[in-house]
Amino acid sequence: MSKFIIEDKFSELKEKDEKAFIAYIMAGDGGLSELKNQILTLEASGVSIVELGIPFSDPVADGPAIQAAGQRALRHGVTLEAVLEKLVEIKTEISIPVVIMSYANPILRLGPDKFAGLAHEAGVSGVIIPDVPLEQESEFGAPLAKYDIANIRFVTLTSSEERIREVTEEAEGFVYAVTVNGTTGVREGFDQSLYDHLERITKVSNAPVCAGFGISTRDQAEKVGASCDGVIVGSRIVNLLHEGKPEEIKEIVPQKSHLNT
Repeated sequence: MSKFIIEDKFSELKEKDEKAFIAYIMAGDGGLSELKNQILTLEASGVSIVELGIPFSDPVADGPAIQAAGQRALRHGVTLEAVLEKLVEIKTEISIPVVIMSYANPILRLGPDKFAGLAHEAGVSGVIIPDVPLEQESEFGAPLAKYDIANIRFVTLTSSEERIREVTEEAEGFVYAVTVNGTTGVREGFDQSLYDHLERITKVSNAPVCAGFGISTRDQAEKVGASCDGVIVGSRIVNLLHEGKPEEIKEIVPQKSHLNT
């Protein structure tokens, strides 16, 4: 797989007049033996793309639910390399793109070049590194580019118009638009300024724009998704899997298995 698989997915959704629903889960929460079933459950629920988090001891953007999931995974001895090795085993059974979300430290410890090679073998289509800014991404992005793996960038609510253009001009895969000033986690709702912000990003971006952080219900997904190309839901899905309620995930995914325009 490669970034072109992500592009193919968005093209497919556009042809159907639908939008992406991206599900975040923590790799190894419950043990890596559960990973295949978790991803297949997401597929069956109508998820477009899986964002697979790598557990890390000192996350800077994760709220309580995802931090707790990361700690559970670490207690299982889960590492970045182990996650990629598991993906190699199960990749032929997965039919939707898989994106890795890792902080910089695990990648640096493994080595950016080795990481890129293993990610390619594992069928990874894109990588999100939330603590690496645009100015420092080449150390990670160059090895990924050798395998056509998308290096996915962030835009925040505080990003200036100039910064938004800079980030989105050569964006790959999709642009991750952060919907709140803070960490991940369930929110009650969003105000009009967010929708305006998403529409501004979408107008200038050369890649699809997907909004994440704080989205936890079908209604929120539909409302936020109307202003961009898709949404990312994490904490709610992480909690449902941990609570043994995977059947409730499909209740978050909008009708037709994806977001409608």
